[in-house]
Amino acid sequence: MCWSATADLAAGAGIAAVGVACVAQVRRAGDLPLAALPLLLGAHQIVESVVWDSGGGSGPATVAWTVIALPLLAVWVPVGVVCAAPRHARRRLALPLVAGLATATALVYALVARPVRAEIRGHTMGYVVDLSHAEWLIAGYLLATVGALLLSGDRGLLLLGALVAVGALICWALWELEFVSTWCAFAAVCSVALWWWVRGRPRAGAGTPR
Repeated sequence: MCWSATADLAAGAGIAAVGVACVAQVRRAGDLPLAALPLLLGAHQIVESVVWDSGGGSGPATVAWTVIALPLLAVWVPVGVVCAAPRHARRRLALPLVAGLATATALVYALVARPVRAEIRGHTMGYVVDLSHAEWLIAGYLLATVGALLLSGDRGLLLLGALVAVGALICWALWELEFVSTWCAFAAVCSVALWWWVRGRPRAGAGTPR
């Protein structure tokens, strides 16, 4: 989320460009899902620029933004971590993976059963989703995304997980205050961190056995 349609569009284009650089540097097939994550985040920002231009509401752009933000990321991140993680860490990654699948299933059901609405609130965009047992869904979402990174067994992904946890907390606090949406800047920082991680990965068959 950014503070205007123009900011979202510019951030989305920049983040997507980082995603292209990430994918171009992939040396291991298993790293591709995480390397492509900035492409998804960039598309997410561009979709929100359409939400801004539409004045919020419950249109297709709002639905697309919510699907990416909620069920898709809840699955994409743990699957990407499992694909990239060393073999010795994959067993413990079953927990965030199952949490992500269960959370995504519940979120998809909620989005199908109840409409989602976007509201412009000053320099922030609010999304109103009627969720049953929201606390459990938030816990499952965090376990699937942040938890997967922290349990990855990879130093670079562990640092990324810490960055995500701190950055998400700051973005949430600013959004709750309806001061300004800073998620786009956070997504850009995380995308650059992913680029450094991809850049430093050894080629398949080299380095630590997988």
